[in-house]
Amino acid sequence: MQQLLQQAQKMQQDLAKAQEELARTLVDGTAGGGLVKATVTGAGELQSLVIDPKAVDPEDTETLADLVVAAVRDANETAQKMQQQKLGPLAQGLGGGGGIPGLPF
Repeated sequence: MQQLLQQAQKMQQDLAKAQEELARTLVDGTAGGGLVKATVTGAGELQSLVIDPKAVDPEDTETLADLVVAAVRDANETAQKMQQQKLGPLAQGLGGGGGIPGLPF
């Protein structure tokens, strides 16, 4: 029983370490051929947004808004894939991620 508890504690520590690492890792997403670039953490938190002046048309702000949304979505999709790669094996070791609060999958 003691060994099982030690294994569970180690997995919990590994999971916390992986989550911290994800929170520090930056992931980029782009849209419009690079006219808009969004940077998020591996945990999906938006850190920066860069808009090329060529993308700014005062007569067409809807397109710019669409590009911003697409760039953020692209960055978040990459972050989610990274989360699954890092946290997936740890969650499986804990019996699957479906019932563990705080896991994105």
